Amino acid sequence: MNIYVLLKRTFDTEEKITLVNGKINEDGVEFIINPYDEYAVEEAIQVRDAQGGEVTVVTVANEFAEKQLRTALAMGADKAVLINIEEDVAYGDPFTTAKIISEYLKDKDADLIIAGNVAIDGGSGQVGPRVAELLNIPYITTITQLKIDGINVSVTRDVEGDAEIIETSLPLLVTAQQGLNEPRYPSLPGIMKARKKPFEELELDDLDIEEADVAAKTKTIEIFLPSKKEAGKVLSGDMSEQVKELVQLLRAEAKVI
Repeated sequence: MNIYVLLKRTFDTEEKITLVNGKINEDGVEFIINPYDEYAVEEAIQVRDAQGGEVTVVTVANEFAEKQLRTALAMGADKAVLINIEEDVAYGDPFTTAKIISEYLKDKDADLIIAGNVAIDGGSGQVGPRVAELLNIPYITTITQLKIDGINVSVTRDVEGDAEIIETSLPLLVTAQQGLNEPRYPSLPGIMKARKKPFEELELDDLDIEEADVAAKTKTIEIFLPSKKEAGKVLSGDMSEQVKELVQLLRAEAKVI
């Protein structure tokens, strides 16, 4: 089975986000595989181990994303592809990423493509579905279980606290939700093997893509941190006094009654 995983390099979830001149400050920041993409990598490895085939991880980023791709190889993926857009596309968006990935995948005869449900930085959840649309294959988002029997597929997806079971067939794109699996940690032997696994680096010219064809469809107007929350008020006195004070505050300050 020919399996591809769409991977993104994101801030470590424990990093504190700061702004400098209206832009996110990346100096000294630790980057990781987008956590939802870790579920995608793990699921791809499990499917390959059960069905046979190979797993290729793909990202659209700059050269610094090599570390995250190597981590995916150490987890057990077979190949990695870095589509380096550092010199070509200054500011991308989900359209840019999906267009580039779909151009790369269009002649790869992918049986299964797995992406993370969302990226923890942008959170749009658009790249996976956009890729599927451009490749003209079906897709299912927020999956928590994947069963494959030949070309037949049964998928369980999360629908805001409930579950929906969908039956379809390959080729297929799915996006991984938390709970799909428990991603493994790279082992020392895995890290050593990752150094020798195929690692391909491409640029837009290699895909016959013009920069104008993948220009972003959206533009970031402003980036700002959420306003600080004011400290809450603690009511004192007996219950009747607290109720009176609460009603007065809701009317005079909160202006909700």
